[in-house]
Amino acid sequence: MEAVLLSIHLIVAIALVGVILMQRSEGGALGIGGGPAGMMTARSAADLLTKTTRWLAVIFLVNSLALGWLAANREGDETIVEQAQEQNDEGDGPKLPELPTIPDGDGR
Repeated sequence: MEAVLLSIHLIVAIALVGVILMQRSEGGALGIGGGPAGMMTARSAADLLTKTTRWLAVIFLVNSLALGWLAANREGDETIVEQAQEQNDEGDGPKLPELPTIPDGDGR
């Protein structure tokens, strides 16, 4: 499940970058747009790209939240600290270093 969501996330991210770069900027640098004789006018192309960007952004956000939820609720995976504490309690492997303490008295 996680691999499928990661694949979708990658595809959506690449598509989102591509659609954003195709939009007409303030200076019109990378904007697409045909003449009035073309299939789409510049205005309809801009509307289509705006709607596409909006939906890709929504999919990207929902997918990001789903991946975060899956990572937070993963069962069976322990943190490195928990694994080290279990090894220390069992006596297997190297021992964890002792924490330094503050000396009692005048502390010289």
